[in-house]
Amino acid sequence: MFLTRRLYLAMTIVILCIAAGWWWLPLFHIGRLLLLLLLVAVCADGAVLWLHKAIRAGRQCSNRFSNGDENAVRLWVESDYPFRVRLEIIDEIPHVFQRRDICFRMSLSPQEAKKELSYRLRPTSRGVYGFGRIRVFAASPLGLLQRRYTCGEVQNVKVYPSYLMLHHYEFLAIHQNLKDTGIKRIRRVGHHTEFEQIKDYVQGDDYRTINWRATARRQRLMVNVYQDERSQHVYHLIDKGRVMQQAFNGMTLLDYAINATLVLSYVAMRKEDQAGLITFADHVDTMLPASRHSGHMQRMQEMLYAQQTDFGETDFSSLCVHVNKHVMRSSLLIVYTNFIGMVALRRQLSFLQQLSRRHRVLVVFFEDVELAEYAATPAVNLEDECRHVMAEKFIYEKQLMVSTLRENGIYALLTAPDSLNVDVINKYLEMKSQGLLC
Repeated sequence: MFLTRRLYLAMTIVILCIAAGWWWLPLFHIGRLLLLLLLVAVCADGAVLWLHKAIRAGRQCSNRFSNGDENAVRLWVESDYPFRVRLEIIDEIPHVFQRRDICFRMSLSPQEAKKELSYRLRPTSRGVYGFGRIRVFAASPLGLLQRRYTCGEVQNVKVYPSYLMLHHYEFLAIHQNLKDTGIKRIRRVGHHTEFEQIKDYVQGDDYRTINWRATARRQRLMVNVYQDERSQHVYHLIDKGRVMQQAFNGMTLLDYAINATLVLSYVAMRKEDQAGLITFADHVDTMLPASRHSGHMQRMQEMLYAQQTDFGETDFSSLCVHVNKHVMRSSLLIVYTNFIGMVALRRQLSFLQQLSRRHRVLVVFFEDVELAEYAATPAVNLEDECRHVMAEKFIYEKQLMVSTLRENGIYALLTAPDSLNVDVINKYLEMKSQGLLC
């Protein structure tokens, strides 16, 4: 049983009436009468609320949440009370969200059927999140007491890399609206083909594809059939070292890289390329060979689900050894990492050059958006001016890294974390259209 604000207000009035009876006796008797009426009302209110269990509620949500996206959670509640009831509904959401506003107030008519309400949660890290019970506080029209109902079940949900983004891109691809997200439609340059078969000539075939040896052997015109060279291998190499622990909008750079890996893998497989995955820190700990078979995206999601950064230094030498040993076919290697400065880049440059001898290497690293925003603000004093100079120095170093990588035959993409998906897809499409994929 819980006492309401209305009951406390009524008790205050009764107490004031009884206390005022010291100055005017009739108020003392009025206060006693009001106290008696209040006790009767409280007993009647408790009786109608506890007469029978009449509130049911539940929660409906996916068993998997999408990291970095708004995930819908629906609650339903119904009443069997023969009178109008006021409800206060509190859902015990996972503590990691640190939200105290998941509280709904509503009224239900007598014996009203199921009524639904919803809210959204945006997780910023992968893992297992636990929901508690649903607490429903019911009050009768008198509103003096509340009865608490404990409904629903304890529920665990797993937060996976952003699969809702995959559905979003799939929907746009079906309706040919990818350009609405900023993805460019790039014209394919050149004609890259590979031999498929020899067939009989039919009217309309290109005379330049006539196979004269087969024609002489068969005594009729035969032509070669070619198909576009479209099945390239695209490997995503995700750095899990300490540099990927930097956060932006509540998510780490590792989470942005994982979400971009899933989206680009989906796009590449629709382009009939094969997508693979390698994660590494001080050693290579995860590898998924390139493929485009059914179920490959699900396997990639499961492998990326539990990936975490650590505080160690990234070892690019072990990555080179592993790639040279296990990636035999020349491929596009997309390396997601983050260089703090030119010194950090120079330490790893020789290993990136070694990878680029057999493969196309695209290094993706991140702008410091907050630093750029600070550098764009005007300085107000000498100390602030010095800070602006340092900020501009770091921004210049990022641009210098791009130039250094390109000078060494390595493709580079410098992007903001929230623009990563679109930028990396555009870069992939650009390289594919220019025939740069191996």
